[in-house]
Amino acid sequence: MPLVPDRLATVTRVAHDAGLATWIGGSMFGKFALNKAVEHASEPADRGKVVNAAWGAFNAVNAVAFVGIAGGWLAARFSEARPGLLSPREQRLAKAKDGLMVAALGVGAATGVQGIRLARVVPGGAVPIESGTRPAAETPPQAASLQRSIGFLANLDIALGYGLVAVNAALAQEAHSRPPLRRGLLRRSR
Repeated sequence: MPLVPDRLATVTRVAHDAGLATWIGGSMFGKFALNKAVEHASEPADRGKVVNAAWGAFNAVNAVAFVGIAGGWLAARFSEARPGLLSPREQRLAKAKDGLMVAALGVGAATGVQGIRLARVVPGGAVPIESGTRPAAETPPQAASLQRSIGFLANLDIALGYGLVAVNAALAQEAHSRPPLRRGLLRRSR
């Protein structure tokens, strides 16, 4: 019998998938839209203020997304993704997902911390920047270093997100490809 009932497992899977979509979507929007769009602001300090305010507002959304991602996967690991219910290939994929989850949560937390540190370099987050990913000539050295680290972490963040999407797809396909009778028997016998 599963430790997590099917209805609850469905809710946690939705939370996981919605969290993953929110996190990746936010990261992609920030990297490829917001960070470039602020170049249209005439003052470098205004650019920093806008970027820092936007990410500051999104941090709460991202935190909820991470709770959904981690909580959904944790619930799955105690129910349908328990090692005894998985094929050898699914076990390898689940372990890969475990590693990606830990890395993603660590990188996400590090990115958030670096963003908070960057916003605090200048009062009101008005750090002079060229764009969301490039320091301006007048960017303080500490802020420029933080901005570069955030750029690196953001790339890693997106790569880890897509890694999780790929593993999710492989796990779903593997489960879909297994004969339904065998899956049902395995589930009933545990």
